[in-house]
Amino acid sequence: MNDVRVGIIGVGSMGTQHAKYLSTKEITGAKLTAVFDQSEDHANWIKENICHEVAVFYDCEAFFQSGLIDAVIIATPHYDHSKYAIQAFNHGLHVLSEKPAGVYTKQVREMNEAASNSGKVYSMMYNQRTNPLYVKLRDLIHSGELGEIRRMNWLITNWYRSQSYYDSGGWRATWAGEGGGVLINQCPHQLDLWQWITGMMPTRMRAFCYFGKHRNIEVEDDVTAFAEYENGATGVFITSTGEAPGTNRLEIAGDQGKVVIEDGKLSFWRLRVPESQFNEEYKGGFGSPECWKCDIPVLGEETGHQGITQNFVDAIQSKTSLIAPGEEGIKGLMLSNAMQLSTWLDNWVDLPIDEDLYFQQLQAKIKSSTVEKKNKITRLDVKETH
Repeated sequence: MNDVRVGIIGVGSMGTQHAKYLSTKEITGAKLTAVFDQSEDHANWIKENICHEVAVFYDCEAFFQSGLIDAVIIATPHYDHSKYAIQAFNHGLHVLSEKPAGVYTKQVREMNEAASNSGKVYSMMYNQRTNPLYVKLRDLIHSGELGEIRRMNWLITNWYRSQSYYDSGGWRATWAGEGGGVLINQCPHQLDLWQWITGMMPTRMRAFCYFGKHRNIEVEDDVTAFAEYENGATGVFITSTGEAPGTNRLEIAGDQGKVVIEDGKLSFWRLRVPESQFNEEYKGGFGSPECWKCDIPVLGEETGHQGITQNFVDAIQSKTSLIAPGEEGIKGLMLSNAMQLSTWLDNWVDLPIDEDLYFQQLQAKIKSSTVEKKNKITRLDVKETH
């Protein structure tokens, strides 16, 4: 079977990482054949330092029509993900896009439609889906071990960023450059996992985003959101880039116990009988269900970016099921958009959100975005590594 010829769009820090492992043959069945970046210096650096055989392009149409690629990895700033994905699908190419899927769900929906019409393989770089801790938790939930979900709390504040970090690029932390702050830049993995692990999306959300609370920036850097689900479950999502030391703690409670992931460990407190059964049968006063703390074996290693890319190539060559189908990228982004929209409207927001209303609100933010920062934005060479 011939190798899948891969082209990279955008060779900033993240695109360079992809180029490195592709050029060292870490992905079976794949070969790096081309790169495209509007910055000639960045594109040529890949050829001179990473892969001498790679073809370099500064014009996207020439890149797409080169006949040198079967698939692309998109590693550009957020706003450009959908644009280049749609172009790739229209040229009959498979697509693996960096997260997030985009900035607003309306553009991602268009990307999903283009993917569906093309019939090509479409994946999202949600590499945290290869983390054995989250894989095991998902298995516990979907196999029924935890019972019906009742409550989910995720406290994820270990994203500390200094003012100098934000000052390092005029595009950073602007509505025009990134389309948001901690939700769109740091948290896409957690927002994806939140719904992927449980298989549940909220019916409505109420969020409080604080814009420039800890730093001199115009986007959100501190968020607390409350979610309600169809089955009566609730969820709380808290994140910040201004706390040190930060915390990363996911707690999910169900009818049959509680699971916590923190400090790289999974802990499971299992009820001997479901809480609902105990409540129905118990006739005493202050009793509670018998609870066992169980050691859950978590096997395997996180394969990260390489794991998602290998899976993408395997899906092209052998129709292997995707770990992170691209169409699912809209779900985590829907949560992010809902949190921002709820704050802007100072009200509850139903899901799915009003996509046109969100787009209008975002455009207003972009128009008021810092002019100096907007003028400094470089579109293709600023993708942050996560």
